[in-house]
Amino acid sequence: MKILLVGSGGREHALGLGLQADPECTELFAAPGNPGIAEFAQCYPLDISDNAAIVALAEKLDVDLAVIGPELPLVNGVADLLRAVGIAVFGPSKAAAQLEGSKNFAKEVMADAGVPTARSFTCSTQDQIEKALDIFDAPYVVKDDGLAAGKGVVVTRDRDEALAHALKCKRVVIEEFLDGPEVSLFGISDGKTIIAMQPAQDFKRAFENDKGPNTGGMGAYSPLPWAPSDIIEDTYTKVLAPMITEMAARGTPFVGLLYAGLALTNHGTKVIEFNTRFGDPETQVLIPLLKTPLASLLYRAATRNLEGVTLDWREESAVTVVLASQGYPDAPQTGGEIGQLPEIENVSIYHSGTARRDEKLIAQGGRTLTVTGTGLDLTEARDRAYRAISQISLEGSFYRSDIALNASVAEKGN
Repeated sequence: MKILLVGSGGREHALGLGLQADPECTELFAAPGNPGIAEFAQCYPLDISDNAAIVALAEKLDVDLAVIGPELPLVNGVADLLRAVGIAVFGPSKAAAQLEGSKNFAKEVMADAGVPTARSFTCSTQDQIEKALDIFDAPYVVKDDGLAAGKGVVVTRDRDEALAHALKCKRVVIEEFLDGPEVSLFGISDGKTIIAMQPAQDFKRAFENDKGPNTGGMGAYSPLPWAPSDIIEDTYTKVLAPMITEMAARGTPFVGLLYAGLALTNHGTKVIEFNTRFGDPETQVLIPLLKTPLASLLYRAATRNLEGVTLDWREESAVTVVLASQGYPDAPQTGGEIGQLPEIENVSIYHSGTARRDEKLIAQGGRTLTVTGTGLDLTEARDRAYRAISQISLEGSFYRSDIALNASVAEKGN
């Protein structure tokens, strides 16, 4: 099977390693890829917002499967165009990708599907915004209705900050704050059937103890020893399956990865948001733990053939930590040289925002590398990840030192 992987981040690096490890994958291509992916796949530079270029490349390479990593080409409708020329695609149609492309649309589908979520108002004027903020009170949750590269959400007790963010958005969703731990739970769907993956938790704030601005994610871990034992079954029954059924009933079946961001509240599990692709950095902990061959799994989803499939997981833990460039997320500094990457057993280093210049590895994005350690438990996985990341040199870079810390302490206590 020849596969084209679209994207250039740490998520795609992890997916690429998973795809090429499956014997069914005979050739792997990436567009545009990154220096890490280039070590095992042939990379083709292109603009991921250019649907025509993606389709032309897929046809030129005569691929059997296209795996779309980022949200932008999905919301732009590239999956529809690829399917129109006979290429199987792991990724939803333009219509189905609106679950991520529009927070308001996702709320409407959840309401029709009976999926529990936060009460909300969709606003487009200052008067509507101020009334919504007054109804919910602090902490305020303000979400840009459209795509914002992981930076469209503000959660704050400062009303002025909430108002300022809301006024920057063309349309905004303001909702009640959901108290309780957050969990990411992915489902792989063929439009009729959806299979839940094991849960992960990511860390959105830039600094320790959940301080600082929201980011695209500073680290993640899986599994979650503290989570309810029925979290997968409960989320499947109350969230994933109803969403897939509702999308099919609307005539827009969802084929691809449905990412449910959940809050475990005192009133049960509620959805914070949906994404329509593998999440970053959760993918970097889930793929190393997945024993089920990835290429075959995604191809079966893309060809509407998941019935009877189950997932097999390693009985291990994984912790990933993001190395961020100085100034991230507001004004990341790029161009800095990254020192030689350490090679440590049971550690994977995924390129998230890197490039080659004069044979040197440089930082090209805010989140530069993600370092994943695996082990028999979270403590061992953490130790490996932090030992590796501490050996990476990039001037001004930083990382959180508390990823999975509380969970590993609790795990040891049990």
